[in-house]
Amino acid sequence: MVKKILVVDDQFGIRLLLQEVLGRDGYEVFCAGDGMGALSILVSEKPQLVLLDMKIPGMDGIEILTNIRKHDPHLKVVMMTAYGELDLVKEAAALNAVGHFAKPFDIDELRQFIAQLIGVPKDDGGVQSTEIQFN
Repeated sequence: MVKKILVVDDQFGIRLLLQEVLGRDGYEVFCAGDGMGALSILVSEKPQLVLLDMKIPGMDGIEILTNIRKHDPHLKVVMMTAYGELDLVKEAAALNAVGHFAKPFDIDELRQFIAQLIGVPKDDGGVQSTEIQFN
């Protein structure tokens, strides 16, 4: 089974980077630049993980996360934040976000965190689960 990830960020460069890197890792990556696009992809593609930016014009990350929870209370959501957004991080945690990364983030740390959450795609199209220790 292919593991699907939805990347929601208004910055094209972030979406492109994550799509390229995570796609090379074997995940099927979908991208949205706004809340309405994200919710549409969520319904049609049913991803196992959402990487969600906190600050998006229009519907912000918390609003998108609230709508995600209405659709799927158990979907794994990782927030991407700028430094100094601790109040938003706490609000996202209250909505059961499974983690957050501050921008600019270390792409390898993010890849390891994703692998820990949903596993690593194998060459045969299956998924290999991993146990990753963070120091």
